[in-house]
Formats: sequence, C-alpha cells, structure tokens
Amino acid sequence: MRYRALAALALSLIVASTSGVADERDAWAALVNGSHVALIRHGNAPPGSGGDPPGFKIDDCTSQRNMDERGRTQAQSVGEAFRQHGVPVDRILSSPWCRCLETARLMALGPVESVIAVASSEQNPELFFVLKQLVTGWRGPGTLVLVTHAVTVRALVGIMPEQAETVVVRPRLDEAGLDVVGRISTPR
Repeated sequence: MRYRALAALALSLIVASTSGVADERDAWAALVNGSHVALIRHGNAPPGSGGDPPGFKIDDCTSQRNMDERGRTQAQSVGEAFRQHGVPVDRILSSPWCRCLETARLMALGPVESVIAVASSEQNPELFFVLKQLVTGWRGPGTLVLVTHAVTVRALVGIMPEQAETVVVRPRLDEAGLDVVGRISTPR
C-alpha cells in the first residue's frame, strides 16, 4: 500500500513538472505567432508584496517601492528571452509606477508608453474597463506587452503572478473575453 502511494506521488510530481514545461512552451509559441498579450509583472521590488509607502507620489520614484538589482536583472532577462524566442512585439504599455516603467525599459523591446489604465484593478472600475477593452480588443499582428502589477493580472485573469513572471493570454475573437495560454516563469 505504501509503495502505491509513493508511486502515485512520484507520478503526480512528474506530470506536474511536465505540464509546467508544456505550459511555458505553449506560452512562447503563442507569443511567437503574434496576436497575443503578455501580462508581465514588474521585476523584484522589495519587500515583494504590498503597495507603496504612505504618501507616495506617482511622479516621484524616490517615494515609491522600486526594483532592486535582482529586479533589474530579471527585467533584462525577460527581454533577452523575448529576443531569443523571436517574439514580434508590436506595442509595449506600462503602468506609470517607476518599477513597471523601469522593467519595461530594461527589457529593451521597443518604445514604452506609460498608460494609467495598465495599473488598474477592480478598485477603479472606469480604468479597469478601459484596460479590459484594450486587452480583449488586441488583434496584433504582433504581441501586446503590458508591464503591470500582480493585482492587475489577478483582476484580468485570476492569476497572481510572481515578480517578473509573464502570463500569456489570447483575446477571444467571438466575445470580449480572454483565454490564458500559459505562464512563463520568473527568470532565475
């Protein structure tokens, strides 16, 4: 009996690790084919979760929670991975928070546009509606890259990504919705 339980556990771990690899492969393939959206959480910004300090100002990076060297390296690695996979990037939109803008710029995939709606969630319904319209309306031909926050990704697709993790979604052609294609792990 114990042998069966151990065998079942081992098999489930193999299947779980293989599905994660397949998930990443599907995500990269979708990005290479274009007409998808890459939702990228900013690079490592200690303490790792939570918001900005009280009294922060959107136009003053010194008042915000910012990336550290690990986060900067992650951002550069994400950009390098996009180039290595040959992802055609049409547009890069970033939350105006400094950690997102810095991530997007360090990825070095093209010009970065600062868009307040990319920082939205259900807490600000008007902006979140604009963001949803932007994402569900994307038709390419290349990839739309959004550098944003975990709460924004969670509000859009129900996934709370790690810092510098990418969630790849496909806008539905027949309705205003999204399908999650896969996730690309945080660079190590």
